[in-house]
Amino acid sequence: MKNIIYFFEYIIVFLIFFLFKLLPLNISAKFAAFLFSTFGKLSGANKTAIKNCKYVFPNMKEKEVKSIVKKSWDNLGRTISELPRLNYLFDKKKINYNKIENIEDLIKNNSQGIFICIHQSNWEVVVPSLDRIGINLGAVYRHINNHFLDKLLLKIRTNSLVSSKSFYTPKGKKSAKDITEAIRNSLSMLVVIDQKDSSGEEVLFFKRKVKTQTGFLKLARKYKLPIIPIKNKRINNGKIELTFLEPFYHNNVNISDNQMMETIHCKIEEWIKSEPSQWFWQHKRFS
Repeated sequence: MKNIIYFFEYIIVFLIFFLFKLLPLNISAKFAAFLFSTFGKLSGANKTAIKNCKYVFPNMKEKEVKSIVKKSWDNLGRTISELPRLNYLFDKKKINYNKIENIEDLIKNNSQGIFICIHQSNWEVVVPSLDRIGINLGAVYRHINNHFLDKLLLKIRTNSLVSSKSFYTPKGKKSAKDITEAIRNSLSMLVVIDQKDSSGEEVLFFKRKVKTQTGFLKLARKYKLPIIPIKNKRINNGKIELTFLEPFYHNNVNISDNQMMETIHCKIEEWIKSEPSQWFWQHKRFS
């Protein structure tokens, strides 16, 4: 029975994606944004988003909080509509690269790095962007229970890559093995670091201890790899801007993984506060 339900869910999503691909990009994005901002507020995830937003902005008025959350639904809708059209985004030059000089040496020398970002703007463009500018990498994704949909989304993501060396791997034991092997084979990696990791360590994030993944820091220290934060932002004309911050290393024996992660959290807190309407507030990050 479960497989039948999963299959019908797959058909519905497949048809929606097909519709998005038929429509002009700006129309499909506006349509999806309208749907998500209209019906998202009726879901339980909306309560989570409002609760999270109030926690981060305790002095903000109720009206402003609801406005941020509504715009966050808008951004999520746009992200979903763009997912089946990732290649189109690149063909139409919708992705801008800012401060790419910070990774020029890494690209020229075919060196490795650990890239980090958060669920802001359209996070789905980050891996194919790195792949297209010459960074061969592995990336971890969170698989979903519906195996039909999971295969569809993996196929879409994989088809957005141009290098045969770059890959996606599902979060869990397999990803740990795949990423470690990739690092040993001179590939880079991307980690989306702002979601709850139930098996992670407790690290301060917006002054609250939350379960956080720190495994990438152990790899960075062990293999002496630079860590490169990528800030993701929607700008005018349906474009997305990726800003590459200066690389840094986690090689000071006097700084623990938790201390380094707190420093990184301080940086992404700034990103979230600067563009709150583009962050994924619907995740149960603080519970």
